Amino acid sequence: MLLSDKINLEERKQHYLDQTKNYRSKIVICAGTGCMANGSMKVYAKFKEVIRDRGLDVTVALKKEKADYMLVESGCQGFCQMGPLVTILPEDTLYTKVQVEDVEAIVDQMLTANGKVEHLLFERPDTGERIAKQDKIPFYEKQHRTMLKLCGNIDVNDLDEYIANEGYFMARKAVLEMTDVEICKEILDSGLRGRGGGGFPTGRKWDLTRVNESDVKYVICNGDEGDPGAFMDRCVMEGNPHSVLEGMIIAAMGVNATEGYIYVRTEYPLAVSRLKSAIKVARESGILGKNIFGSGKDFDIHVMEGAGAFVCGEETALISSIEGKRGMPTLKPPFPAQKGLFGKPTLINNVETLATVPVVLRMGAEKYSQIGTATAKGTKTFALTGNVANTGLIEVPFGSTLRQIVGEVGGGVMNNDGTLCGCDFKAVQIGGPSGGCLTQDHLDLPLDYDNLQKVGAMVGSGGLVVMNQGTCMVKLARYFMQFTQNESCGKCVVCREGTRQMLALLDDIIEGNATQETLDLLEELAQTVKVGSLCGLGKTAPNPVLSTMRYFKDEYHAHVFDKRCPTGECEALASYRVIPEKCKFCSLCAKKCPVDAISGSKGVPYVIDTEKCIKCGVCITVCRFGAIIKG
Repeated sequence: MLLSDKINLEERKQHYLDQTKNYRSKIVICAGTGCMANGSMKVYAKFKEVIRDRGLDVTVALKKEKADYMLVESGCQGFCQMGPLVTILPEDTLYTKVQVEDVEAIVDQMLTANGKVEHLLFERPDTGERIAKQDKIPFYEKQHRTMLKLCGNIDVNDLDEYIANEGYFMARKAVLEMTDVEICKEILDSGLRGRGGGGFPTGRKWDLTRVNESDVKYVICNGDEGDPGAFMDRCVMEGNPHSVLEGMIIAAMGVNATEGYIYVRTEYPLAVSRLKSAIKVARESGILGKNIFGSGKDFDIHVMEGAGAFVCGEETALISSIEGKRGMPTLKPPFPAQKGLFGKPTLINNVETLATVPVVLRMGAEKYSQIGTATAKGTKTFALTGNVANTGLIEVPFGSTLRQIVGEVGGGVMNNDGTLCGCDFKAVQIGGPSGGCLTQDHLDLPLDYDNLQKVGAMVGSGGLVVMNQGTCMVKLARYFMQFTQNESCGKCVVCREGTRQMLALLDDIIEGNATQETLDLLEELAQTVKVGSLCGLGKTAPNPVLSTMRYFKDEYHAHVFDKRCPTGECEALASYRVIPEKCKFCSLCAKKCPVDAISGSKGVPYVIDTEKCIKCGVCITVCRFGAIIKG
């Protein structure tokens, strides 16, 4: 069916609704990367088998045969740690950690409508309450899902279901009813800013590309998501690829582009596969390619797989990679809007930005701009990970606080032993290797671009790693420095050598070889790298170091002057000691110590000679009373 005129979107929407309105239930199986790794596709196959064994009919969404049940393969539903996830509609029951052996019980419950399969329902870690409805689970209830609304709810392989949810209606409007000036103005008026890290006004960026005359222009979607712990763009590409394509079509009409590229790291095979499949069916339906929507305009999209270099998240390095060159940044100006891919004006936005564009047009600039803060409109996705009860992909309005994100959506901070400690976290690393640390002093700081910049952090692409009191902040800074040092392309000396020397100084600190001079040199070098580097990787690489030195100065001083790691994570500085109140005088630790560093007697708590101790940890392992600690 070709979309050669304006009416066919409505026809396809109605056709889909007519086909699907009589099913008893729609069974949505999460087929995001996380759930698939935990066996969700085996669960999918088992549902088909069990339903047919019960003498009932089941159809997959793409076939839409006349049947009792429809089985849907969705993208990431967000609640990653609880996967595999199964949602039963229309009652909106969410089952968590579903295994193959659980499927029969779920199907039997669906047939009899006799309660729920209780042990598969979400259990609140604080109260033990079981919650059946997805929208009543705090993880979902406390979010504001706009861009992620369809991700995890629709079949990733079904173009018609996307259309049935108003998909491509805004792309058609941009192609047939709006001028390039109107499109750019609508995006500018909405206040949408780039979600890739820099936060540049999206409408302004589009307009800067639009005004440059050229016979050929390009739109590039930056899907090279390389931050440790970040998976926002990945989930969108896997779970709702058509939203990315629709955003690119609208962007192309705004800047008068005729060709687009989606640059995805090759480590995302599922995203690559689903994007290519979405492009194929969009072409077959007249949405992409020649004469899109019967308008006489051409726009097509290609998928380019990158080698997974973090530096290729930078615009000019990404362009070099697409052109077949080594992914290294170049000096600006000229900016890509002036001279980009193959020397032509080029617009580059990241996945989340482009997937948000159809939402903006659907809501209207005025309504969308009412969400968020005065300087940061709309919502932001975060990959919430670390020592937090509920990990996964979330979407909240700009202006939300850490207390709301970690304490309500995240369900609170977890101790290393798995117990809940509320919002008593030590720090949150926001923005990945380019970001910085937030502490308990920032619990009620409204998160947006400007507020985070003031405290030495940044939104970045949206990684949000929660750390409890057992985390060594010096070791954390070293982890991110090692990452950026490894990922430096080496083009500019300041970044190449500066990050290497910063890493060496951090090694001196955690190994007990540092002095005050080390701290002074580390801070001076960090400021030099920040100012003198060529691209964003180098300019932001010192952020984790500078923010931890700013907010955890005492921890750095303990490493340098006391030769002690307060958390016991740095092995070279770790010390072992016996807690007298817990010691039961059993002498097992002394018997097992390979260097006879532990002494004591019956009725007298044992002690560890730190001079003799070789820090092997045997004493902690054999003590049955938790009387020996490291720190």
